[in-house]
Amino acid sequence: MGKQWMISTLVYITCLFIFFQTYHAARTPSPGLFVGCGSSSLDKDEDGRNWEPDLKYIVSGDKTNAVKSEYQDPSLPSPVPYMNARIFTSETSYKFPIPENGNNRTLLRLHFYPSSYPNNFNVSNSYFSVIAGGITLLNNFSALITTEALSQSYIVKEYFLAPVGTPTLTVTIKPSEKNNSSFAFINGIEVITSPEVFDEPPKLAGSNVKSTDEEFGSSTVDVSTKSMQAMFRLNVGGSFIPPLNDSGSNLMRTWYDDSPYVVGFGITSEANTTIGYEGLSSYTAPIDVYKTSRSMGPDANVNKQYNLTWIFQVESNFSYIVRLHWCDYNVEKINQRVFDVYINNQTAEEGADVYAFTGAAGVPTKKDYMIYVAGEELRIQLHPSIENKPQWYDSILNGLEIFKISDSKANLAGPNPTISDMMRNYLKNQDEKPKTSFASKPSNMTAIIGGAAGGAAAFIGIAAVLMVAVNRKRKCPTDSSTSVSSWLPIYGNSRNGAFSSRKSTTSYGGKSCSTTTNISSDAACNCRYFSLAEIKHATKNFDESNVIGVGGFGKVYIGVIDENVKVAIKRSNPSSQQGVHEFQTEIEMLSKLRHRHLVSLIGFCEEGNEMVLVYDYMGHGTFREHLYKGNKTTLSWKQRLEICIGAARGLHYLHTGAKHTIIHRDVKTTNILLDNKWVAKVSDFGLSKTGSEMKQGHVSTVVKGSFGYLDPEYFRRQQLTEKSDVYSFGVVLFETLCGRPALNANLPKEQVSLADWALLCQRKGCLEDQIDPILKGKITPDSYKKFAETAAKCLAAYGSDRPSMGDVLWNLEFALQLQENPNYQKQNPTKEETNLSQENGDEEIDHKALLAMHRNTLDLDDDTDDSDNSNELFSQIVNPKGR
Repeated sequence: MGKQWMISTLVYITCLFIFFQTYHAARTPSPGLFVGCGSSSLDKDEDGRNWEPDLKYIVSGDKTNAVKSEYQDPSLPSPVPYMNARIFTSETSYKFPIPENGNNRTLLRLHFYPSSYPNNFNVSNSYFSVIAGGITLLNNFSALITTEALSQSYIVKEYFLAPVGTPTLTVTIKPSEKNNSSFAFINGIEVITSPEVFDEPPKLAGSNVKSTDEEFGSSTVDVSTKSMQAMFRLNVGGSFIPPLNDSGSNLMRTWYDDSPYVVGFGITSEANTTIGYEGLSSYTAPIDVYKTSRSMGPDANVNKQYNLTWIFQVESNFSYIVRLHWCDYNVEKINQRVFDVYINNQTAEEGADVYAFTGAAGVPTKKDYMIYVAGEELRIQLHPSIENKPQWYDSILNGLEIFKISDSKANLAGPNPTISDMMRNYLKNQDEKPKTSFASKPSNMTAIIGGAAGGAAAFIGIAAVLMVAVNRKRKCPTDSSTSVSSWLPIYGNSRNGAFSSRKSTTSYGGKSCSTTTNISSDAACNCRYFSLAEIKHATKNFDESNVIGVGGFGKVYIGVIDENVKVAIKRSNPSSQQGVHEFQTEIEMLSKLRHRHLVSLIGFCEEGNEMVLVYDYMGHGTFREHLYKGNKTTLSWKQRLEICIGAARGLHYLHTGAKHTIIHRDVKTTNILLDNKWVAKVSDFGLSKTGSEMKQGHVSTVVKGSFGYLDPEYFRRQQLTEKSDVYSFGVVLFETLCGRPALNANLPKEQVSLADWALLCQRKGCLEDQIDPILKGKITPDSYKKFAETAAKCLAAYGSDRPSMGDVLWNLEFALQLQENPNYQKQNPTKEETNLSQENGDEEIDHKALLAMHRNTLDLDDDTDDSDNSNELFSQIVNPKGR
């Protein structure tokens, strides 16, 4: 009897074990299959994944070639799988085993590296289609055109295929029939059994939603039979999350920073409490996505007047799923933070209350919405729900994903992106130049960096067209084994290169350089290198008639490159050995910082005794030129406010948008430049310092800067902080208001220093007498008051008493509102009045300090871009009526 009991128990335990193993397998994605196309051996990538050869999975087609790339681009995340490729000259099919008999979705990733391949395989002739599980994924696809237009060296396409119902997945690759010399190629294929990530039908946005499918007519959509392409995956308010840190690591998804897509102002915060899934599947998103968020800020009056907005460029005539991830860790009850969600001006969610969704604070959730997009833009907007009268007029978002849905013809393929004329001309010119030892690469290996480009960015690893960028990096002559980060519109899997000393024996792009500097290899690769001959040609041999300015570094010339692109060329004094540090700092800083309100560094030249920097041309010159010094143009008060707001945004980004604080150290009106549309851009980073050098919140350094703007505390203590920039910006604000220089030795002694004189007048109540005569009677009293108070606070004797640049920005935005709507303050209490009411008993929002629009991936160790495609120059404050 005892023996039978023991046997029965063992059988029971075994059954339980099998059941739980089966259940776990159904809930957890399998490790997946990683195939290195064209490889002959098992290879491991830098993430530790094993990529096996592809030959055994080919089931039809015999016209294939296994080739190896002749050049390893520094931006490749790993040689595996990109350095090997399989080339097809006829239709060929792979057949991959998939577990669970194809009853789960399959995550399929296709890797393409359009490099230089042997045997006369010119990737410019490569056009092909890819069909998987009966779904057309790519049609007449050119990896070369795609990477060139999107400023990438490689591209990854990611798909979630609907269940195929069979134990194998067939992937067919077919060269285009339009060209006899056309061929197809692929470098790597990932096949991963995915959990059901689309577990709930998405809700239709808007009441009259057009769709490509008849069944998309109800309030929700059944997408269980639809295949998807992942277009965007963003960690909103947080930093870049690499594949190895993805939840359910078998999925190996990449989560990008959202800041390039954000339009207008917003603040980021991080949870100060433990976040758990609380019933949400762990593979939905990493916990790190829910630990950070972007919200609108603490000022309810400002929040009521604008939308928190993200804008994406997408392919037209497709339906899209927009997945929003939420976790509100600051609320304690319902109706504290309630907001509305709009997608392309269609109402997706009214009265969204994250606490009501989850029933507790700090609990993650997600919601899916579907919309048909006839155009090429997908806009997501959050706005406080006025009708619900919440405690906080604010909105919040933690994560965002966008998926393209296959249409009724089982198609996910879109057109190749368009290369801009500027990029096309540049690539053509590069192909026509004599080849050097480092120039023997196909045209897609050449590059151009510069804000003169229009267009937009690409989502690396997810093949969406955010914009047609002409920004493209010039390859740096490094050893192929050296891993160097490349500047990419949207941060790819960059690696940090070693810091190398550039001396007379060093060459850039095959050009010899004799001036000794210390420029890191990744900074050099992120800039375009100009030969001295190119610079002389652009400036007509430094013709004095082309001089447009003179600074401490040297003369500034207007020049023309690439036939018709105007640039500003800053040349150091060739007879002086000074300026080497400033030259190096400018390149190191600006090569990795891309922001709408920072001047763009296009490239540099270091040859012989010459040190030359090439920037975007700012058509309207310096801010100072339009305040006094002949008053080139009479600027209205609104224009001056908008310029100050733009400059404040640039400085706010420097202070809080990078991993390490960047202190400009030379803020003044001559370092605020204006482009042809009067957009303000902060320039001249030669004296800048980074927070990586900070100890106890400051940098101990010798005092440098411009007299009249120098922070007296910094001057006394030789301890530099970001509040030193705030002080200098306060002087800029008073220059803006008074229309006079920071220092004027021709005035009486007490008036020589604008900072001292303005503060004295402010205390005596006679500052209005010092207003620029052009502005007399044209500034509303409330706008003047707010602006003057802000400027005075910036000039506080102690840095701790000065506002942050984020607070300065908020106040300037408010001053602009008071100028445009004189009754605005009567209708809406000021921020100070709101704070006073909170001190008298009302609860205050527990926001973190203002962080930034750009986060961890926009630091000095990474490559950055701010792709602000908004038509609004400075503000997203809008009239919410008529939405």
